[in-house]
Amino acid sequence: MDKITVLMSVYKNENPDYFRTAMDSILNQTLQPDEIILIRDGEVPQELQAVINKYICDKRTFTYIPLNENKGLGNALRIGVERSRNELIARMDTDDIAVERRLALQLDAFEKDPKLALVGGQIIEFEESPDNPTGKRMVPVHHQDILQFMRTRSPFNHVSVMFRKSSVLNAGNYKPLYYLEDYYLWCRMALDGYKFSNLSDTLAYVRVGSEMYHRRGGYKYFKSWKQLEKYKYRHNMTNIWQYMITLGARFSVQVLMPNKIRGWLFRKFGRNPV
Repeated sequence: MDKITVLMSVYKNENPDYFRTAMDSILNQTLQPDEIILIRDGEVPQELQAVINKYICDKRTFTYIPLNENKGLGNALRIGVERSRNELIARMDTDDIAVERRLALQLDAFEKDPKLALVGGQIIEFEESPDNPTGKRMVPVHHQDILQFMRTRSPFNHVSVMFRKSSVLNAGNYKPLYYLEDYYLWCRMALDGYKFSNLSDTLAYVRVGSEMYHRRGGYKYFKSWKQLEKYKYRHNMTNIWQYMITLGARFSVQVLMPNKIRGWLFRKFGRNPV
């Protein structure tokens, strides 16, 4: 049986209680990870550091990498991938909740199909409690459907993915692209011919709120999308009409639209009812 590394990154704004819940959801998996890499992306408040310290005392499981300066999620994940001692790496955010069988389900998928490079799954979003979900982000299950979906949107829920370290490194690992480091990586892996899959199972409960919708707006975020769409167009992942229509739609939503309306649109049209 292959061993699994769970890769997480924490920064100063993380809620200590949310962090504790996320970490416990990994430690209570039916299939235990061999390694948990925790990147501390810059200095954190004393209360959060105290919670971190309680977990990382388990030196056999935890690989703790404290960075003195916050340089963003993509940089932290790049370092984590390089440091992983295992071939299979599962991504996990430090404020979400993994379902108990998440790692077992994904490992089973890799064992059934050794050609797979990445396996994701479905997520349920919530604001206050997982008992009060706000929606479900559904992504396609089969490889060809994933490639088709990738033309316009990210075909994976980043917090749910498990991938092969060698495949990610061969595709160039995580590279800087403001809030789109994951989608950029998936595109490069697709162009390299790697095989994808998403499970139909829900693998994680994900916290959302006004802050998330705020992050998905603004001109800086739009510039990242413009760069990614140009990359997809130049590599024949989209045509000129798809490129222009997508950019126009994203400029309207990300730059012109108020945050509250953007949030309503995401919940109404970008998510499925639970």
